Amino acid sequence: MDDIFVARVMSSPVHTVSPDTLVEDAAGEMLDAGIGSVVVVDDGRLVGILTTTDFVKIVAERKPKDQTPVSAYMSDAVATTTAQVPIAEVAETMMERGIHHVPVVDADDAVIGMVTTTDLASYLSHLEAAKA
Repeated sequence: MDDIFVARVMSSPVHTVSPDTLVEDAAGEMLDAGIGSVVVVDDGRLVGILTTTDFVKIVAERKPKDQTPVSAYMSDAVATTTAQVPIAEVAETMMERGIHHVPVVDADDAVIGMVTTTDLASYLSHLEAAKA
């Protein structure tokens, strides 16, 4: 897997929201699109990520109150990658940090894709099917 790069398995385009998007709106977008995360961008630059795991915290805390912005719950210490990184390296980062979503950014920190555990599993599944 060292010769397979992120660009081959990443999902694109990425669903994005701004830091002031209401969590209710972000949740609706995630449900409508059938996705597990939205990337939070400000002026095109990555500033955070909001995932289904964050929504578990929101519900557990009996929040949000009406009008709660995404920035109140997003993770801002986001692990990122670039399109030319081997997928094995991204998979290792995901395992070490216990995360399921890694935004793919360009040199200007603009989000160009997303690698998820689903993307990696799908790739491995197709790889195994091709061997059979």
